[in-house]
Amino acid sequence: MNEQQKQFQNMVVYQIYPRSFKDSNGDGIGDLNGIIEKLDYIKELGVNAIWLSPCYKSPNEDNGYDISDYCDIMDEFGTLADWKRMIDEMHKRDIKLIMDFVANHTSSEHKWFKESRKSKDNPYRDYYYWADKPLNDWKSTFGGSAWQYDEATDQYYLHSFAVGQPDLNWENPKVREEMTGVIDFWVDLGVDGFRCDVLDQISKDFDSESIGNGPRLHEYIKLLFGRPKVSHIFTVGECWGANADNIRLLTGGDRKELSTVFQFDHILVGCCNGCKFIPQEFVLDDVRDALVKWQNIMQDNDLLTTLFFENHDQPRSISKYANDTDKRYESATMLATMMFLQKGIPFIYQGQEIGTANYCSDNIGDFRDVETINYYNSNCKNVSEDKLMKGINYGSRDNSRHPMSWSKGLYGGFSESEPWIPMYNRYKEINAEADINSEKSVYNYYKQLLALRKSSDAFINGIYENITDNKWGAYIYKRSLDNEEYIVICNFEDQNKINLDINGEIVLSNTNRSSVNGIYSPYECVVLKCTKTEVDMV
Repeated sequence: MNEQQKQFQNMVVYQIYPRSFKDSNGDGIGDLNGIIEKLDYIKELGVNAIWLSPCYKSPNEDNGYDISDYCDIMDEFGTLADWKRMIDEMHKRDIKLIMDFVANHTSSEHKWFKESRKSKDNPYRDYYYWADKPLNDWKSTFGGSAWQYDEATDQYYLHSFAVGQPDLNWENPKVREEMTGVIDFWVDLGVDGFRCDVLDQISKDFDSESIGNGPRLHEYIKLLFGRPKVSHIFTVGECWGANADNIRLLTGGDRKELSTVFQFDHILVGCCNGCKFIPQEFVLDDVRDALVKWQNIMQDNDLLTTLFFENHDQPRSISKYANDTDKRYESATMLATMMFLQKGIPFIYQGQEIGTANYCSDNIGDFRDVETINYYNSNCKNVSEDKLMKGINYGSRDNSRHPMSWSKGLYGGFSESEPWIPMYNRYKEINAEADINSEKSVYNYYKQLLALRKSSDAFINGIYENITDNKWGAYIYKRSLDNEEYIVICNFEDQNKINLDINGEIVLSNTNRSSVNGIYSPYECVVLKCTKTEVDMV
């Protein structure tokens, strides 16, 4: 880990999905000025960086991840002047801005692709992958073949995702020049970093079974981020295909590639064969084991890691991993403690900090996500409606995309008009106003948790050690540095008896626990500041 990566360990990142965060002009769609309205709320939480999902011009086949102009703002979200005012307001509050960078594909409405599809000898033809017939049997992430026939030139183009998201051909030096220019455009305007969408797919090997991790991947990433002009910015890659060896290459301190990456082993727990729409039985021990594995890998290799349960592609964590009904508060606070006091950079997704639960509907018409709708259409003839909708409610990306619930008022205080997608079913119960004023406030617990993390370098730079001792039903780990030592105890679904031979004090508890030893109720957690630990669980 280089010195810059060590500085990034101080970051706490809050992800905003702009379409669903706050509507300032009453059209039912969140916007940049709505974000400005809520910056103090974010700052108060203890956040010092914001990851903004795409706000660029887009026809929204995939909600902004299909970009038609990388250097302008989506009309529904505002103007470039609004964006400049937004980043100024963030910087006034010492909040960094991390933009979403979609390097693998554009929208089919982008001028490059419109030109590319006109003729085989068009100057933009090689900006994308074209072939007389599919070069392999790759499948689109959103269903069906990754090769789409286009009548205009009687050829096929590659799209790893929606049909309207053609893959860019990074073998073309002009494409590399264009995308480097996109990075420079935003850095010149003050952007502090980028979250890089499916970055490991920008290099292809058409003879491989995998659609990503091609032979020139590291070369391309160094071209983007290894230049002196951008050496100061934070970069995090979405790299689903990354393993331990790859991550060393992607994020090694001397590599000049990425600051860090997301890894997804714990996210895939509960998904049958990796399919988010087919629930699979699991226990939280399975999640813990995935976290322990990667904490050890990243620490042993001195790499910067990320800490997250939720983002714009995932269901709500309390609904997937815990109890979103009678133990909602305990579940939300235990999961936060379990995740965010580990070693790495916390990433919080909008609404997670108030314990937002999954949306639930038996009507596919309530969903907007292209992946979800494609899955429904592909399976509705051979899977029962009840089973199909149960899986969709479990895993749909729309679970995280319903409007943020600010109050119990009309449309949850998100907008004065009907939102682009329905409000969460429980918004009158679960909203920011109600939660902040509750005796059991998830938001206020998050504030305490993040303040505790910030207060001690043991949580930022300290050693991580799993001390659960292969017992079931809990996660107990240690964070220590010099003379400071903390023990984090997170109990899972069932009651557990936990005894610690310890000298210390409880500095955080989600149940106002006064004694560390004894019976722990489901989803109870404590943080101890201590000097000696011997753990025995019965």
